[in-house]
Amino acid sequence: MILILAGTQEARALARDLAEAGIAAEASFAGAVAQIEALPFPARIGGFGGAEGFADYLKARGIRAVIDATHPFAWVMTPRSFAVCQVLDLPFLRLERAPWKTVEGDRWTHLATPEDVANVVPEGARVFLSVGRKEVARYAGLKAQRVWIRSIDPVEDLPEGWSHIAGKPPFPQAQEEALLRDAGIDWLVTKNAGGAVSYAKVAAARALGVRVAMIDRPIAPQGMAQVTEVAEALDWARGLAP
Repeated sequence: MILILAGTQEARALARDLAEAGIAAEASFAGAVAQIEALPFPARIGGFGGAEGFADYLKARGIRAVIDATHPFAWVMTPRSFAVCQVLDLPFLRLERAPWKTVEGDRWTHLATPEDVANVVPEGARVFLSVGRKEVARYAGLKAQRVWIRSIDPVEDLPEGWSHIAGKPPFPQAQEEALLRDAGIDWLVTKNAGGAVSYAKVAAARALGVRVAMIDRPIAPQGMAQVTEVAEALDWARGLAP
């Protein structure tokens, strides 16, 4: 039985491919997920209760390998899951889509953490914060800037002076350009999530000459096997000892 740590498009695609290949698997979604798309095998929602709880779950379910296909910015889940699998001597693979790369016309400033943004974006700048709503507190240093943040659901404890934009992706590039232009945005703040679904905002910033504060991905744990394509993860699963 393979456990997929899910929550991304890649995880759903891998689930379908594993099922078609006749490879037994199950999926786990983070507790923040309210509803999940139907998968061809069992899925659970919720946390494991830390590293000890995750280890207990793997042993109780007879998991023989783990494929981590969570978001590229799963700051806690990925290193913790990899460490547990090392202790249990279980094969572990990270499936993570390739990051975006700069092209001609981009005006990126690379940053290591959300907290670094306030040190780079000047006071008085008009900022479009496209990072989701879960880590708003990490951008609290943007007090001297005019900030717009977009998310599907309202943001709890929205900082004073910030504005919320409701929206559900995908967003066409023309719509992203209109948003940046109408609000007079100077800086786009986003994480390097990679993939095509949310790239339109990056392309829109390039088209309008908007500066981008690009938060780079966390450094991967040393020794962790990684692939960027679903087909590669499927081949890895097929190569596991029965």
